[in-house]
Amino acid sequence: MGKRGIIGFIAANPEEIFQQRLMDGVFEQCARYGYDCAVFSPLVKTNLFLKEYLEGELNIFELINFDKLDGVIVATFSLIEGESEWVKDYVSDILRERCTKPVVSLGLPLNDYPVVFTDDRNAFSDITDHVIDDHSCRDIYFLAGMEGNAASEQRIQGFRDSMKAHGLEVNEENIFHGDFWYPGGEQLADRIISGELRRPEAVICANDCMAVGLINRLDEHSIRVPGDIVVTGFDATPETVVNRITVTSYMPDTAGAASEAVDIILRANEPDAELLAADKGERALKTCASCGCGESVGYIKSKLKKSLFINPNRGDPRIREVTDIGSVMDSYMFESLTSSENVEDCFAKISGDAYLLRPYERYYLCLEEHWLDEDMCTEKGYSDVMATHILGVSPDCPEDREAQYMAVDNEHSFDVSLMLPQLYEERDHPCVFYFVPMHFMGSTIGYSVLQCDLRQEKKIGLVFRSWIRNVNNALEMIRTRSRLTVFSERDAMTGLYNRRGMENHVRDMVAKATPRDNWLVFVIDMDGLKHINDTYGHYEGDYGISAVAAATRQMARSSEICVRAGGDEFYVIGLGEYKYIDAIIRIEKFKEALAEENKTEKPYEISASIGFCCEPYSSGVTISDLINLSDGRMYENKVAKKKARE
Repeated sequence: MGKRGIIGFIAANPEEIFQQRLMDGVFEQCARYGYDCAVFSPLVKTNLFLKEYLEGELNIFELINFDKLDGVIVATFSLIEGESEWVKDYVSDILRERCTKPVVSLGLPLNDYPVVFTDDRNAFSDITDHVIDDHSCRDIYFLAGMEGNAASEQRIQGFRDSMKAHGLEVNEENIFHGDFWYPGGEQLADRIISGELRRPEAVICANDCMAVGLINRLDEHSIRVPGDIVVTGFDATPETVVNRITVTSYMPDTAGAASEAVDIILRANEPDAELLAADKGERALKTCASCGCGESVGYIKSKLKKSLFINPNRGDPRIREVTDIGSVMDSYMFESLTSSENVEDCFAKISGDAYLLRPYERYYLCLEEHWLDEDMCTEKGYSDVMATHILGVSPDCPEDREAQYMAVDNEHSFDVSLMLPQLYEERDHPCVFYFVPMHFMGSTIGYSVLQCDLRQEKKIGLVFRSWIRNVNNALEMIRTRSRLTVFSERDAMTGLYNRRGMENHVRDMVAKATPRDNWLVFVIDMDGLKHINDTYGHYEGDYGISAVAAATRQMARSSEICVRAGGDEFYVIGLGEYKYIDAIIRIEKFKEALAEENKTEKPYEISASIGFCCEPYSSGVTISDLINLSDGRMYENKVAKKKARE
């Protein structure tokens, strides 16, 4: 099979029920057409009070290369929480400036793109019919969302349709506007409680959050729901069945609208393509206590089963088939990760904890090229080069049954414009790739990608968000420890290793050595430092030291260590397959670097004496012996140069 088409899906806070239902519809229809889906999502609400953290989450939108996608679906409604419309505008600007592919908006208008709505008008006509016909209410308030909001206006119109069909007049003063959030319901309740507004027979709310806010505030002041006021919501969220007074709500066919968005993109790319009918999602009124109807026990149980943490095998590492947030807590993942001694240890632990994400096919940890150095990381967007530090293969993946459960991969670098190289592999079934940001507050680290079968029921949710937060915190801990290590192992002036750093890294070299390796050690000492300090000042002396350090760094290979051993003394230490001629070539390179430095208009010459030794590792000589041997030869070089000047 050739490379599949890819549809991008942009949303915020994907664990919310509305976004989960949208993904159901998008994924099912993509699977019918053989598309893959790439989800780009911050894992938080867009009204998060930690603004710096929110910015780190939203950075994932900067990653999107629209040229690699065949179309984009935007869950626009998810981008607006409270007063966070600026997030919608931010995504709108990105699309307008960078995207030339078909775009479809879900739930709200966005730029001039086609928009698909759920059938909220008929849904609210049904809700109002129920309140009038089954509960004999005539004096009804309607609590809408923000004034001018397209979804809110559709819901108001459904209310009007039913009222008109029943021959009831709609008093405009009975329509109120909230914010689709709990305070909207609480504020209306306060006005009723205070007597500012008369007590109606019923309040139809444009969503569940406002209904819950209204019901709970009324209940706090002994106004009975439904005894005194009937209340209904919309969206059929899990909260409606766990609220003390369960809430009658309506389950919209959100998945059906999402499927239609996929069809629009297909038709934009292939005008003659045959459209495949999507399965009709459940669309029905779910009665609970708040309207006075008997509660549906089966419906409540089904909601609770998806909401509660009921895995009985939490904490048992042998049983890894089912995970929930309790499993994450009982795994002590946070404590394990943050106790990592080094980067490799941390990566290995991340790999070991990936079972908490099951079911999945692969997990990728893609980090900035210089992620350990916060000063080198990008503030917005991502570096041009990314590296896959972990490629995790699930044992559930039929394509990789022979692979290890999780394997820490070598660092595979790739151009960030690809987003993920594996996105373009040939596969025998469509997949979803969840792209989520890795960061600490506003500081970028990279991003993670979870690859799953497009048809699997489980989507990313609370478990995934908690898992990612643990990994983010662990990587920041490693980054902090790395900075502290740099401070303790590096010379502040030159950036070369100090003696402590030398000792630590020599131990690492020895641990990886083979009998055929040779030591190559250079000792370098600056000439005439005292004269420069006494004649031109210590600032010029420091300049000379830095120049010799730079020349030392230029002569060294990446596998070797450069050390400032004292005021004007430097070492280069290597362990590998060296030959004597390597040292001669390296010394010439050092001299050339100093010669280039002396082209600057300084009233003094920068020079240094150098000595070296090349000895077999198998000889058993210590690093101290090698340094002493090289130091003696350096001194001979210094004496010879002094005699030549006389």
